[in-house]
Amino acid sequence: MKNSTSHPPLAVTIGDTAGIGPEVALRALSQPDMPRCVLIGPPAAAVRARDLVAPGVEITVVEAPEEALNLRSGVAMIPSSRSQPHPYGEVSRQAGQMAYDAIMMAISLAKAGRVAGIVTGPIHKAALAAANIPFPGHTEMLEQHSGVRDAGGRVAMMLANDVLRTVLVTIHVSLREAIEQADHAAQMRTIRLAHKACVAFGIGNPRIAVAGLNPHAGEDGLFGREEIEIIAPAIAEARAEGMDVSGPHPGDTVFMQARTGKFDIVVAQYHDQGLIPIKYMGLDKGVNVTLGLPFVRTSPDHGTAFDIAGQGIANPESMVQAIRMADRMSRSKLRA
Repeated sequence: MKNSTSHPPLAVTIGDTAGIGPEVALRALSQPDMPRCVLIGPPAAAVRARDLVAPGVEITVVEAPEEALNLRSGVAMIPSSRSQPHPYGEVSRQAGQMAYDAIMMAISLAKAGRVAGIVTGPIHKAALAAANIPFPGHTEMLEQHSGVRDAGGRVAMMLANDVLRTVLVTIHVSLREAIEQADHAAQMRTIRLAHKACVAFGIGNPRIAVAGLNPHAGEDGLFGREEIEIIAPAIAEARAEGMDVSGPHPGDTVFMQARTGKFDIVVAQYHDQGLIPIKYMGLDKGVNVTLGLPFVRTSPDHGTAFDIAGQGIANPESMVQAIRMADRMSRSKLRA
């Protein structure tokens, strides 16, 4: 790990202990030259994963994230629970609760400025529901508990790999609800966050493409009027604010144009429209970023993979990329 006493460590949550989160976290954190991190979760789950994929790596339980800065080797860990992990590959209330507790601890540390950002391991929606956790995913938890929603703000989900970036207007809702939620305010909020994200990545004047909601971007009203009545006026308003925004573009071609370098980021209207192109290019390089938070948050672009959990074959590359991206973003934020 990099030795830095002037920059707080990142918090890495272990995710659902019955999935591959502990495996990819231990594999990533045991690699050389990784940013300083502190793992948050049940130590027993980390030890089980360590013995599977990184034998010999020492896990040091600490009370404060600052202690990770003085660790010369191994993995620093703050216990969010002392419970034993549930068997791999099984949905359980216990695993859902442990995952949630780790996330809440990480958010608390981030809000206090004691960690530079959060990297979250994958969680399972059914396990959260079994534990009566009233959130379908990380994004909604983070929006609520970070204080963003109390301040009248909202967040957005960005997926990025080496080639594409996309930000979603709507997230974990049905298609019917997505159409209702993709109003003018949601368009403007997402376009602004897309612009801000690109600037944070060092793109001075980002070229933002906005995808249409309907086939062929509505075909001049033939397949729907959302592009004419909602999306196009938002694009015009964003241009008036000085942003380089174009569209609405057909959703079936805009990502190909972005991939060839015509655009720096694509604003997608709903979950699958934006995530399918990114995930089709490979889960090992994709990173999920939550925009609009008062702190940095990233995560690997894959789920709990219960079907291979506990076999020691999970690819840690997306977790590695998520940690490195969080480190870059947090350092850029501190410089700003």
